[in-house]
Amino acid sequence: MIAAGVSELAPVAGTRAACAALAVARATHYRRAAGPRLGPPAPRPSPGRALTEDERAAVLAQLHAERFVDASPGAVVATLLDEGTYLASERTMYRVLAAAREVHERRNLLRHPAYARPELLASGPNELWSWDISKLRGPTKWTYFQLYVILDVFSRYVPGWMVATRESAALAERLIADSAAKQNIAPGQLTVHADRGSSMTSKPVALLLADLGIVKSHSRPHTSNDNPYSEAGFKTLKYRPEFPVRFGSLEDARAFCRRFFAWYNGEHRHSGIAMYTPADVHSGRATELAQLRAGVLAGAYAAHPERFVQGRPHPKPVPTEVWINQPKPEVPRA
Repeated sequence: MIAAGVSELAPVAGTRAACAALAVARATHYRRAAGPRLGPPAPRPSPGRALTEDERAAVLAQLHAERFVDASPGAVVATLLDEGTYLASERTMYRVLAAAREVHERRNLLRHPAYARPELLASGPNELWSWDISKLRGPTKWTYFQLYVILDVFSRYVPGWMVATRESAALAERLIADSAAKQNIAPGQLTVHADRGSSMTSKPVALLLADLGIVKSHSRPHTSNDNPYSEAGFKTLKYRPEFPVRFGSLEDARAFCRRFFAWYNGEHRHSGIAMYTPADVHSGRATELAQLRAGVLAGAYAAHPERFVQGRPHPKPVPTEVWINQPKPEVPRA
């Protein structure tokens, strides 16, 4: 109907004005006026500057040559120019490759394996440990001490730590072995997670974990979120008001860490574990404290219920499980 209206109005007002008045694109009007197209579209004429079939074959032969098999078209063009030869532009070479369905990475590059996303669950203490190494500034510029820390992911308790002058797989092996012995770790009970530092992926540490019946797990490369609990622990350490800019000596660093980890385990009210201390959760005392908190809140509510506008208060629940990369729920397909 609209097309017919344009055809009727065009002789009087002109095609442009008729299309504008009826809100019809002129291309649409012309296409409808021409009627349905019969047969296949006419072949597109080849530009006069296009390469001939022999020239395209020559370009493709050069791109397939052994010396250019892993070179980009830009490198091929530059090499041929240095040799006094010009076959085609870089863009034309890409067109020739596209016509042959060969547009892909041609360079000889290292192919990294697809690392799996670690998904680890802890439903109690001594089921999942995370460990890492952080640098502490020494007395002079470019001097550092290495702080090794093992953290229980469920309770945030630190079962072992060490300050040394160097990063060493042998030191890490000793720390893990001592910590496992102190916690009475049984074979098959524990998973130890770490990033991909040289000490973490070393053969001595791997053999020790295998001997102790401990499962090892590693973060994906350059993915700090795969080891978040160790990273958060180091932040708590280094953001303490008394944390110094530099440590005067190795003994100075060890003395500071001794005080810090005693406070962290026994006094620090951790937001990730419902404001209990790591020692309370690690020992199981948090359940008893939760009942105590519930009784205190019940008494406060009985004395002044009007002060609790949202109803009867309850303490934050004791955590029952902690994840590293909790799996996302599967969305059912429609």
